[in-house]
Formats: sequence, C-alpha cells, structure tokens
Amino acid sequence: MARPPPAWFYDLLRSNLGSVRKVYLRGNRVVRRGDFAQHAETVLLLHGFFQTRAVWEVMEDRLRYDGYGVFSFDLGGLLHRFNTRRPADLAQGIAEKIERVCERYGLERFHIVGHSQGGLVARQYVQVHGGHRRVKSLVTLGTPHHGTPTALVGSMLMLGGTLSAAPWDLLPGSRFLRRLSRDAFPADIPLVSIYSKHDLVCPYPFSILRPGPEQASMRNHLVRGVGHTELTCDAAVYRLVRAELERASAGAAPR
Repeated sequence: MARPPPAWFYDLLRSNLGSVRKVYLRGNRVVRRGDFAQHAETVLLLHGFFQTRAVWEVMEDRLRYDGYGVFSFDLGGLLHRFNTRRPADLAQGIAEKIERVCERYGLERFHIVGHSQGGLVARQYVQVHGGHRRVKSLVTLGTPHHGTPTALVGSMLMLGGTLSAAPWDLLPGSRFLRRLSRDAFPADIPLVSIYSKHDLVCPYPFSILRPGPEQASMRNHLVRGVGHTELTCDAAVYRLVRAELERASAGAAPR
C-alpha cells in the first residue's frame, strides 16, 4: 500500500538530506580509534557540505566489520559543527593533517571514500596537494564532478556567501571546478563515481565521470532508488564500495 503524501515527502527528504537526529544533532562526535593504521587496508572518509562525519556511522561499522581500518576528520565550519568551508581550503588543511597522521601512526597509503563535496575535496588533495603519493583509490558517492544546480539553493541558505562561499564553488562552471578539470587525475589511481537517479541534491548527470582515452582507471556506477545522503548507508552502495576497494587493493602497486 502506498504511503500517504506527508510520509512519502518525509521519506524523500530524509533519504536526500539525512536524519536530523543522527547526522545534524550528533555533530562530529565519533568514537576515536587509534588502530586504523594497523590494518592491511585503511580508508579515509570525507563527508560533504553542511554535514558532519556522523553521516558515516553505518559505513564505518561495515568497513570495520570487513577488516578495514577507518579514520575521518572534523572538517569544521558553521557553529564548529557543519562543514561549510570551501573545498580548496579543506583540501589544503587535510593534506597537512594527513602528513601528521601518517607520521604519528606509520601509515603509508590509504583509500578515500568521499561523499558529495567530500569527493571534490579528495580530488583536489590528490591532484594539487601531493595526495597521489598516498592514495590508492578514490570512490565518490553523489559527488558533483561537474557541479550541481542545487548549489544555488545552498548559496541562498548561506545568505549569498555571507556565511559560506562554498556553494559558489559547487555550481557548474565555477572557477574551482574548471581548475580541477584542467588538472588531470593520475591515471594509475582508480577513480570511481557512484551516483543515483533518485539523488535530488546532485542530479546524476553531474556525477558522471568522463574519462579520456588514457584514463581507463575511471569508472561509473549508477544505482536507483537511493537519495543523496542515503548513499552513505545503503547496503547495495556499500557492496559496490567494498568491491572497488578490493579491486584497488589487489591492483595497487608500491610507490
């Protein structure tokens, strides 16, 4: 039986924007673990704009259950809780944090899974800040590789840039995205985009990678019936993520 309109609308919002209680109210409080570098494969999780790393709770549990080491960063931002910083600034700060983490824990290389804007931050880190020496693979979930028109709504919510200029960087054709597309992604690092036809925050055509003839390591995966934030916790999406991590781990060459 079909759900009544109010319930259907609530489900749609929740799948695309996430749970208020589990994502936004929880903030960046996570269980800190220092064993992530002791695993054969380690994954860095980067969340998206105006969200917190609590969005990764389900995927982090699944990755740990499957034997992966996992770590993430508090990306800061509005009210010291919500990620509202510009992707280029985030990538530079993350590059500095990663070097400190690698030195402290003896971590050499790792994979990245980035959701939404987090995928762009990861690309900037790899392409501009030397991340190609550290990263084994990058999997993006609902990432606006070509921008997203809904960033215009984000810019209005951020009072036209008064609270944050990050949404302007996420608009199609922005200066940030033009620079990112000009700098080639390393051909020896797998870059995979997983996106959904039911993503209302980043419509799926804006997430499709368009590899050149020498970029065979780029792949796309289309899923259906999954909202934008739901990409971080959907079981079928996780199976794709795990398969890509396994593929990259098997093919990763030492550097």
